[in-house]
Amino acid sequence: MYNTNSWFCFTEALDKKTCNEIRNSAKGKWEKSVVDTKKGTTDEERISGEKLILGIDKNLRISDVVWAADQWIYDTIWPFMEEANERTGWKYDIRSAEEMQITRYKKGGFYYFHKDGKGDHLSTYDLPDSEFLHGYVRKLSMSVLLNSNYEGGEFQFATYNKEECEIHTPEFNKTGSIVVFPSDMEHRVAPVTKGKRYSLVTWFLGPPFK
Repeated sequence: MYNTNSWFCFTEALDKKTCNEIRNSAKGKWEKSVVDTKKGTTDEERISGEKLILGIDKNLRISDVVWAADQWIYDTIWPFMEEANERTGWKYDIRSAEEMQITRYKKGGFYYFHKDGKGDHLSTYDLPDSEFLHGYVRKLSMSVLLNSNYEGGEFQFATYNKEECEIHTPEFNKTGSIVVFPSDMEHRVAPVTKGKRYSLVTWFLGPPFK
């Protein structure tokens, strides 16, 4: 494991058997991934909260996904989030997690630079019927690499220093490795050039930052 204070990596944290079980749970359930295609924030949204407009945009993302809510998977990955949250010094107030996303990137698949969440009050989920989502925002993101027999597909962060964009590629290329990072960090999956890349993505939630 290693910690940069910007992200936290666990190398080969899950064994291959566990990774294969997660992958196998997605068989026959794949669907095309979507992204928020909304351009900008309206004046109304700045008052009442932001609205998602989901659609397929092949300039931003090409992949397949399956949504998962298996309790055994949550139980497996939750301690890694807690350790990263504590050891980095973030110590965010985490209360729950969203449905997990098992993602498959075939050759040519990618996900361009994006942020998973902002953490502000305008980004809170307005879902009164869901005790796990309502009033919460994405605070921490986690990606678990479920295989390594592919090429390309690097997981990368973008940071900005003195007006210069810097691209960082963490040591995240072995099966079962886990990276945890604040959800407002810009990141991407570079295009896969050979084989198929599988991952498990989870977003951990809590009250918006004040």
